[in-house]
Amino acid sequence: MAGLNVDFSKRVVINSEQMPWIDSPMPGVRRRPLARATDENGHITSIVQYQPGSYFSSHSHPLGEEIFVLEGTFSDENGDYEKGTYLRNPPGSSHQPFSQQGCTILVKLNQFESDDKQQVTINTNTSSWQPGIGCLQVMPLHDFAGQHTALVKWPAGKVFQPHSHFGGEEILVLSGTFKDEHGIYPKHSWIRSPHLSEHHPFVEEETIILVKVGHLPID
Repeated sequence: MAGLNVDFSKRVVINSEQMPWIDSPMPGVRRRPLARATDENGHITSIVQYQPGSYFSSHSHPLGEEIFVLEGTFSDENGDYEKGTYLRNPPGSSHQPFSQQGCTILVKLNQFESDDKQQVTINTNTSSWQPGIGCLQVMPLHDFAGQHTALVKWPAGKVFQPHSHFGGEEILVLSGTFKDEHGIYPKHSWIRSPHLSEHHPFVEEETIILVKVGHLPID
């Protein structure tokens, strides 16, 4: 399969903070591509930066758009979304995004199931944590057809049980440092692990990760 990191049978690890910014077609909007199909309407995952006062032209989401605001305030004609906001714009939706103060966001495009029509806006700063397995805390964000997206808070010194990922796992480290037997992943590291991959994760300091599981090809 041509493109950038779209062979979903392979594990990918990127420290996005070490990547150069690439200009988009719109002035003041820059990208750090993490995965990108050659087709403009194909699978895309990127870190996107809006400089203060910048905007992107109005566009539709034929196969959906998923956003997590990493820094600053992201906006569109429907509202303002501060750091820590999780958004899902379903297939067929459209908007014209901008940022008055500047922002950095994680964007995943064209990765929805066609019948996943739920519009989601969650401010994770004001949502409640729930008890998870082994002293972890979990904040569910979205579930659909075996795919699960959540924030997970790891207390300092936590070692989790070894486990495998049916349908794969995708992680963005939001704070702290995530670790496993394969490596060390500081803030804004992106890790995508394929179907049935395994690891034994742990942390030394409190760490929060954005996790998506069950969404990668299983064949």
